[in-house]
This record gives sequence, structure tokens and C-alpha cells, in this order.
Amino acid sequence: MDVTVENNRDGSRYELHMGDDLVGVADYVALEDRVVFPHTEIAPARRGLGLGERLVRYALEDVRSSGKRVEARCWFVAEFIDLNPEFADLVA
Repeated sequence: MDVTVENNRDGSRYELHMGDDLVGVADYVALEDRVVFPHTEIAPARRGLGLGERLVRYALEDVRSSGKRVEARCWFVAEFIDLNPEFADLVA
């Protein structure tokens, strides 16, 4: 099944879709110099497939391209950064 991730700026969240189904979100608050991630969630039936990592990687790469930093209030985003040191430079 086709998996896509996009930034829903109007909803202030990154969304992961499998086909037409929304199965994951990473909520954010965009501030002047950083992006705060308070919550990330994958639909329970879709957990364990690496979708959370795919969603967060996309979100962090998007933040990097904006030149902003990241404030990870969500445990999943914080843990992802700890496990993937190539994103450590984004931490505000």
C-alpha cells in the first residue's frame, strides 16, 4: 500500500497516510525560531511497522529545510532524535 507523508500547515501537523487512510500524525506549534512537537500518534492497528519513524524523519527533515530548530516535548520525537544523532543539531 502507498505510504505518504505531508505537512498539513492548516492543521499544524504532519500526516502519514496509507492509501486514503490517515494513520499517523505529528502535531506541532511553529514559532519564530523553532518548531515544538507536543504529540505524535500512529493508529494502534498500524503500530510496529516503522511508520512513526518514517513520519518523524520526514517532519525533522522538513524543519531542517526551513532553518528552524526543534523542541521535542513528545517522548517519541525526543527518543527518535536520541537514536538518530544526525538530527541532534536541530535540538533547540
